[in-house]
Amino acid sequence: MHHNALAPKDNNRQKKLEAFDRLLTIMDELRLNCPWDKKQTIESLRHLTIEETYELSDAIIENDLDEIKKELGDIMLHMVFYSRIADEKDAFDISDVLNGVCDKLVHRHPHIYGDVKADDEDAVKANWEKIKLKEKGGNKTVLGGVPKSLPALVKAMRIQEKARGAGFDWEERGQVWEKVQEELNEFKEQIDIEKGEIDHSDEATEEFGDVLFSLINYARFANINPEEALEKTNKKFIKRFNYIEKRSKEMGKSLSEMSLAEMDVLWEEAKKK
Repeated sequence: MHHNALAPKDNNRQKKLEAFDRLLTIMDELRLNCPWDKKQTIESLRHLTIEETYELSDAIIENDLDEIKKELGDIMLHMVFYSRIADEKDAFDISDVLNGVCDKLVHRHPHIYGDVKADDEDAVKANWEKIKLKEKGGNKTVLGGVPKSLPALVKAMRIQEKARGAGFDWEERGQVWEKVQEELNEFKEQIDIEKGEIDHSDEATEEFGDVLFSLINYARFANINPEEALEKTNKKFIKRFNYIEKRSKEMGKSLSEMSLAEMDVLWEEAKKK
């Protein structure tokens, strides 16, 4: 089956190719002539790409299509930037990147480009996992696929899910809650030992990490996504704090002039909103 026959007709293909060509040209010019762009390395761009991805995530959460368009542009620039730097090192260029992902997609979709049958989403996913395992070989560790750079909370979720997939998990929710209580007690004991000290020790940090890890584990058993739960609480706090700021302005006071008791009254008002 030839895949071009399946591609939908795209009357704007030339326009899209011209736009991409324009980006490649601008990238080349900036790399040669702009003091900032000349200085960048694959390492220096990394944290900027992560920030851009979070900005895209915000735009998606807000369902702001115009903002999504802008953020996709920023990320697209970064992809071209990495490829340009790699080209200078004679490692690869943008055509290698694009052909690499095209080859992978064709290989992982034998139900489209080959003779494998897959009528529903589950069958596609099952095929996909089988192909991925073959590609990566049999010596990969269970937790090896969890990206090192993932934020710690999300990473804890992924680690626990993968361990469960290998059969390493608690049997009952009650056991997990007992573990939470045990970790909380150990953390409190550590803090009590250190009473009066300003700097907490590595032991206290470690115990606190254990508390978070066990809570994330319990959330999984309770079918709660801890990342989403914490973000809801963040939003709730921001909304209530903004209310306190707004009300304090209406009262002709700044927050720094208000007592904690006065702020607390406004906080209670905010909770009813």
